[in-house]
Amino acid sequence: MRHNFGAGPCILPQEVFKQASQAVLDFKDGLSILEISHRTPEFEGVVEEAGKLVKELLNVPAGYSVLFLQGGASLQFAMVPMNLLPEGQTASYLETGVWANKAIKEVATFGTANIVASSKSSNYTFIPKDYSIPEDSAYFHCTSNNTIYGTEMFSLPETKVPVVCDMSSDIMSRVIDVAQYDLIYAGAQKNIGPAGLTVVIVKDEILGKTGRKIPSMLDYKVHIEGGSMYNTPPVFSIYVAMLNLRWLKSKGGVAEIEKENIAKAKALYTEIDRNPLFKGTCAVEDRSRMNICFVMENPELEKPFLKYAEENGIEGIKGHRSVGGFRASMYNALPITSVHTLIELMQIFAEKHQ
Repeated sequence: MRHNFGAGPCILPQEVFKQASQAVLDFKDGLSILEISHRTPEFEGVVEEAGKLVKELLNVPAGYSVLFLQGGASLQFAMVPMNLLPEGQTASYLETGVWANKAIKEVATFGTANIVASSKSSNYTFIPKDYSIPEDSAYFHCTSNNTIYGTEMFSLPETKVPVVCDMSSDIMSRVIDVAQYDLIYAGAQKNIGPAGLTVVIVKDEILGKTGRKIPSMLDYKVHIEGGSMYNTPPVFSIYVAMLNLRWLKSKGGVAEIEKENIAKAKALYTEIDRNPLFKGTCAVEDRSRMNICFVMENPELEKPFLKYAEENGIEGIKGHRSVGGFRASMYNALPITSVHTLIELMQIFAEKHQ
């Protein structure tokens, strides 16, 4: 058996794979989901259900729209300032990793980015806490979970300015209060569905205030009016996302999956802290539940442990090159039995190399 700890595109439930593969062969009357028109009532029903599931699972308040777009979070780095930052104004950004840094760079085309705090000097091993957000900021932007470094924001700073969050790698993994945010965007390829889809949850009233002419494909209002079908949407990705959101609902929703995610993270962090061969890489209070990063006290043992783990069914735990060591990504569909398998291998390896 293989245990998929890959950072993304990530593990999805087996039942979702089976349902999706059947739809590839026959979605309706012998037609594949890959060839069906996105303008058919059947697919319009898929988009409608997927949107309703996002709203239900996250308890999205009235006055917000859910969009299914393309281009990944990377396109959102530019779409956010294009739609929200008036010419000559400043937006505030919290710099907590590579993706936050990429988002900051895109702002220069439209205005000025004010970095209110950064953990770059420590290689992003913590989430900054003591900073203020200027009240004249057009918006405040943060990244809720940092996949490369293994840090996660579990609370927001107090502010009166609109809050924008890149929630690509922890959306649907824990309960959030959507009303605290004005715009949430997330690449789907972690806890929502396959790569190729981006989910945006936006408060309608914050749009249309920049005075800027925006190209149609980059205008949130155009996509809202078009029901996420201004152009041909990523049909298969939306369909699989709908199946996965159904699965999440059947599990008891976000509150129930959060309990599982807490249990998985606690089990592995406990072993990292207990086992003399391993150590965590980031501040304890900011440890991510989704991406657990750790190294070995003796770096020379890292390659042998990686080889040992891979030989015993563990996939995708090699750390990002900027951190090194290991990264165990534990998204919603990863069963806790896989975590227990990794822990057991860490213990056996330690017994052999102490």
